[in-house]
Amino acid sequence: MKNTFGNSIAVTVFGESHGDCIGAVIDGLPAGIAVDNGFIASRLSLRRPAGSISTSRAEKDEFKLVSGVVNGVTCGTPVTVIIPNENVRSGDYDYGRARPGHADYTAYLRYAGHEDYRGGGHFSGRVTAALVAAGAIATAALEKKGVHIATHIARCAGVADRGFEDFEKDRQKLENEYFAVLDDSAGALMKEKIEQARAAGDSVGGVLETVVCGMPAGVGEPWFDSVEGMLSHAMFSIPAVKGIEFGDGFKLADMRGSEANDPLRVKDGAVYTEKNSNGGINGGITNGMPIVMKIAVKPTPTIFTPQRTVDFIKNENAEISAKGRHDPCIVHRARVVADSVCALTLCDILATRFGADFLR
Repeated sequence: MKNTFGNSIAVTVFGESHGDCIGAVIDGLPAGIAVDNGFIASRLSLRRPAGSISTSRAEKDEFKLVSGVVNGVTCGTPVTVIIPNENVRSGDYDYGRARPGHADYTAYLRYAGHEDYRGGGHFSGRVTAALVAAGAIATAALEKKGVHIATHIARCAGVADRGFEDFEKDRQKLENEYFAVLDDSAGALMKEKIEQARAAGDSVGGVLETVVCGMPAGVGEPWFDSVEGMLSHAMFSIPAVKGIEFGDGFKLADMRGSEANDPLRVKDGAVYTEKNSNGGINGGITNGMPIVMKIAVKPTPTIFTPQRTVDFIKNENAEISAKGRHDPCIVHRARVVADSVCALTLCDILATRFGADFLR
């Protein structure tokens, strides 16, 4: 099982949805990085469920930093954060009947029937809380270096938000927004669509758009450790993410080169591109423009309408209807997870290029 990601700065996740706790270890952070418990708590609050558009499983997320931090500062050893699981109802889960869209069947195949199936076990979105806690440390370190990340719900249930216009102003609007949209009227309609899906026992998905400003030019590698490759690898660790694109992404396939290319210019001694169809990356390396990417988040696979499935223990066809507590949409909660995974990846990319002490 591969639970660690990163080269110079690596993050390992551990725990299961209904186990005693979940957690993360960040290895490679230099000594001297400030760690603000209040900031970590605020980031976790953006992931926590709230209201009828989210699951009713509410965890306090009372995290504890158990290594690597002394007097609010990293000391150069692995930083470990643990988050207890308290509000669990394992009786809601039957073993054998695979929930369509979940990893129940593939986990059974991979771990020969020894996997923790309760609440999805190690495959559960619950584990992303640990990524958010770890990502908060990385986010704060990046911000002190002038690298800022912002994510909004670009589309949900077929309703589109407006795009970024003034990044700094838009970033500040999104910073503490639980339902992170730039157009509040679009957000209200998205919530209405989520409520309609919930009432029908169904679910919806959406698209998150992330923009990174301040990333130095000339960072990244060609081929296998390209900036796109590293970010894609990390983003696909988020449960329910099924697609990613950078800049104009798949639209580039329908353009001519004259449309797809980003003309280069110089102003006040600095090189920039007149537009950003390539999302701030050329040849796997940052060009100094904002990194722009979108991820597709599929509808929550647990729905309350009957579905055809199999019982993989009895090896026979079956039918299943969901029990328990589940989100009619996870897009709004996944937003801060995308921010966090992006931050951890960029810290690793920067440390690989300049050395970990660059972040101090």
